[in-house]
Amino acid sequence: MKYIIRQKIWSVKDRFSIKDEFENDRFFVESKFLTLGNKLYLLDAYGNQLFYIEQKLFKIMPVYEIFSGDQLFAVLKRKFSFLKPKVEIDQNGTFYLISGNALAHEFTITRGNTLVARVSKEWFAFSDTYGVDIVSGENEAFILSLVICIDQILHEDNH
Repeated sequence: MKYIIRQKIWSVKDRFSIKDEFENDRFFVESKFLTLGNKLYLLDAYGNQLFYIEQKLFKIMPVYEIFSGDQLFAVLKRKFSFLKPKVEIDQNGTFYLISGNALAHEFTITRGNTLVARVSKEWFAFSDTYGVDIVSGENEAFILSLVICIDQILHEDNH
């Protein structure tokens, strides 16, 4: 399934929709207002919370945790590297790999040798806009949460 993530700029409280390839709102992302670190909620079309994303503070490199309900579901850590950004993703012992260019405008997400999603970022947009093509059978809400975290980690200076 293909999705479009288009974050709004100049917003006091972040709330943006994630649309499917037919421009239907399928998910919403909301952030808590006036908090230390990023705290984001991925909601379904009816407003039910699917995942909660929290930035861990006081880390040398960015770390984000994704929760399902009150259970820790996955941890994303930016790793130090010279040539291209590297993000480690651990979903309860299952590891994901991001492969792509150094600016993260085109990348894939794999689990082991299995392709999970292809992600493409628009180069000339007023807001961060990603196309996300998720392989059938994958947890779409989780993969979209990963893409949101990856954007936060790789482009945190721009937010």
